[in-house]
Amino acid sequence: MRETIYCENAPKPIGPYSQAVRAGNTYYFSGMIGLDPKTGAFDSETDVEIQAKRVMNNIQALLESQGLTFKDVVKTSIFLKSMNDFPKVNAIYGSFFQGDVFPARETVEVSRLPKDALVEISVIVVKP
Repeated sequence: MRETIYCENAPKPIGPYSQAVRAGNTYYFSGMIGLDPKTGAFDSETDVEIQAKRVMNNIQALLESQGLTFKDVVKTSIFLKSMNDFPKVNAIYGSFFQGDVFPARETVEVSRLPKDALVEISVIVVKP
């Protein structure tokens, strides 16, 4: 079973892709950048912490729309414009997870992200 997921409280896709796709009990969330879902713009174009918080809030909105939480996230991928931002993004990212059980993850520096974002995060979620 395959289902396309759409949530109004997360940014609309800016290309030919879905916000998320469910296959069985596994959800694949497309990479999120720090766009405000209402305006389609960044809250800040230069502050990685503001962008990271927005990304995580957008992911949370998608999770909640499906009756999921960050506890259900099994894998994340973080893409940074600059690895110098790792400590700031890592702190914000970590604050969204409860306890000491975290998903698998990689974090990589990339030369450029959509709309010149500073951070992008994608997740894989398994519904219990």
